[in-house]
Amino acid sequence: MKDGILIFQKNAELGKVKTRLAATIGDQAAFEAYQLLVKFTHKVVSKSPVQKILFFSDHLEEDLSKYPSEYRFELQSGQDLGEKMSNAFQQLFEEKFDRLIIVGTDCAEITAELISEAFDELDENDAVIGPAHDGGYYLLGMRKFIPGLFKGIPWSTDKVSSLTKEYLTQNEICFALLPTLSDVDYEQEWNRFKYKL
Repeated sequence: MKDGILIFQKNAELGKVKTRLAATIGDQAAFEAYQLLVKFTHKVVSKSPVQKILFFSDHLEEDLSKYPSEYRFELQSGQDLGEKMSNAFQQLFEEKFDRLIIVGTDCAEITAELISEAFDELDENDAVIGPAHDGGYYLLGMRKFIPGLFKGIPWSTDKVSSLTKEYLTQNEICFALLPTLSDVDYEQEWNRFKYKL
């Protein structure tokens, strides 16, 4: 079986990452927080035995040697987050992947066990969602391309997860839910997790 993890990662630029967090702790501290979250995400993902495809937001980094040697690198393409995710999933399903999940770099609670559970759920379900407490999701998985999951969603709002579940239910697409976790977007969340990274 050909499985893959898509990692959606913003290029680390001072003042352009973790902007909501930066509003209270400053650009430099938010930049450093982002780098820690990215490092944590890759540490967790690296424990999974599947192929990892890292999608950068703007450009391929000059120094890719800091990432595991088995990584594959791509660029996100599209106007908004939904279109970018849709294009990435479509590209890889056309390459005959069987199960794919996508994660960002905002969740300090994600574990290798949860990623493994997500793939297991895709044995019985067409989709799997890892909801976030802020109404988004920290993980989305599919065993076939479902383009409707990326249309008509107000991204970066508290409606993302609920509208995603609503679409799946209305279209009678079987899906599973993982435990609800916290993303790190604000100082309160950062203060909860910064010492575990």
